[in-house]
Amino acid sequence: MPLLLPVTFAPFAAAEQPVLDVPAVRARLRPWSGDDAPAVRAVYADDAVRRWHARTFDSDEEARAMLEGWREGWSNGSESSWAVVDAASDALLGRIAVKLFDPHGVGALAYWTAPAARGRGVAPAAAQVATAWAFDAGFHRVELVHSSDNAASCRVAEKAGIPGEAVLRQSVRHADGWHDMHLHARTRGAPEPVDGPVSGPVRDGGGLAGRAVGGSPT
Repeated sequence: MPLLLPVTFAPFAAAEQPVLDVPAVRARLRPWSGDDAPAVRAVYADDAVRRWHARTFDSDEEARAMLEGWREGWSNGSESSWAVVDAASDALLGRIAVKLFDPHGVGALAYWTAPAARGRGVAPAAAQVATAWAFDAGFHRVELVHSSDNAASCRVAEKAGIPGEAVLRQSVRHADGWHDMHLHARTRGAPEPVDGPVSGPVRDGGGLAGRAVGGSPT
């Protein structure tokens, strides 16, 4: 059966996942490495991350398996997931991912910030860079969702220039039940954030559950 809207969009077609600079917070986005497993496991032991992402790891091997899945996302065309690291020391600051939510060009952001890096504006700066990359790669729209109880993620989205758009009623289940989710979105060609590049402290909390396929936290 022929499709009236054939899918030709392939944002992750390059041979190598790019490394991106985040100069506003002296960081960079790089592909994940198996060596990141201990640091990622420690992040998922944090109460805020566990609350919003509904996941933890019992061993470095479990964390390493997750990292391998994130790395494979580039080659299988499902997502580009980056480690947000300090540009000088390579210390892990967080995660940012652009997931392919709709094959015609809608992406979904997911992120978290390591506890020691919170309050520095890491999450909104990384989100700005990842969103700019997504539009350059051909995405038409980038979405971000977070629990209505997660005020910190709402501030991150606004600071990153991704305005609120709607409330998705009782759409994602967390450990304490079903949550309303705030939907933020930006389309290609929309005005840049009025505040310009991220600067100054932003309390970025534990992150959010991205708009993953199936709606489950990630």
